[in-house]
Amino acid sequence: MFELESPKYFYLVALIPIVVALFLFNLFWKRKKQAAFADLELFRKLSPEKSTFKPVLKLIILLLALACVIIALVNPKMGTKMETVKRQGIDIVFAIDVSKSMLAEDVAPNRLEKTKQLVSQIINQLGNDRVGIVGYAGSAYPVLPMTTDYSIAKMYLQSMNTNMVSSQGTAFNDAIKLSVDYFDIKDTSKLIILVSDGEDHGDGADEAIEMAQEKGIRILTIGVGTEKGALIPLKDDRGNISSYKKDQNGENVITKLYPEVLQNIANKTKSKYIVGTSTKEVVEEVKKSLDKIEKSEFESQQIADFESQYQWFLGLGFLLLLVDVFLLEKKTNWVQKLNLFNEKKHE
Repeated sequence: MFELESPKYFYLVALIPIVVALFLFNLFWKRKKQAAFADLELFRKLSPEKSTFKPVLKLIILLLALACVIIALVNPKMGTKMETVKRQGIDIVFAIDVSKSMLAEDVAPNRLEKTKQLVSQIINQLGNDRVGIVGYAGSAYPVLPMTTDYSIAKMYLQSMNTNMVSSQGTAFNDAIKLSVDYFDIKDTSKLIILVSDGEDHGDGADEAIEMAQEKGIRILTIGVGTEKGALIPLKDDRGNISSYKKDQNGENVITKLYPEVLQNIANKTKSKYIVGTSTKEVVEEVKKSLDKIEKSEFESQQIADFESQYQWFLGLGFLLLLVDVFLLEKKTNWVQKLNLFNEKKHE
């Protein structure tokens, strides 16, 4: 098991072809200048000790040294074993509305992208809590199971879009039920953070709310959008608005924020409704709510004893650089005597 501490330094690999290009340019320039003054064969006779292979060998050693230094900067770490780590935290499921109404641009850049910003910033404030993600529209869809890997969670979050659930609408009942099923550890504090514009085209969420209440699960809701509302843009492959969503009568659909629905869900589970306009305020309010919830102890598996291996590559890199410095471009006598390439000796 291994991990890379600073993979950003891999861009330095671009130096290798640059060094090779400079070497070839220098070689071409030397040949051209030599040819301008005398015959190349004459130059060989005047400097019989000059090796044609040694410069190439020095280049190879230099490139290997450079590669070792780059790997040292990346700092590969080796993990030696798996261990069970005890943590204290909360199990949190983010239920995110991905219906077409979330494309409305009454909040910048649109409701769905604003939701991603809010959830991402909330995740950044977490410590040892486990998180999961559910997407929902006309039905609910599991996106990410419970995990403590926040980087993976944010990666899955950014991949969410309005095409991931085929049936359109907003079914809070399905979203809450699936979120409740996500909690796989019995004795932990649990919270569902439901983000939506509040438009409910389902049969209501009373049954799912009752299920959450029975299991002691709170549902914190965040409303994204404006009560004034906005049109739902439909974009082409280039990202340009081609038209707006219309109803059965051919009229443009105006989607609005319905805070009452979200407030009702939060109130019934003794939680809070937050207006998702200001990212800073949302994060602060969520943090206050999390601080009031008792942290539970749970166990998770992770690779332990990661040790840095950069020193081996750094040492080898400096050794190769040292060899390159002291390696002369003259022919080596004992190699010359072997005459591996059947070279003819110049008289």
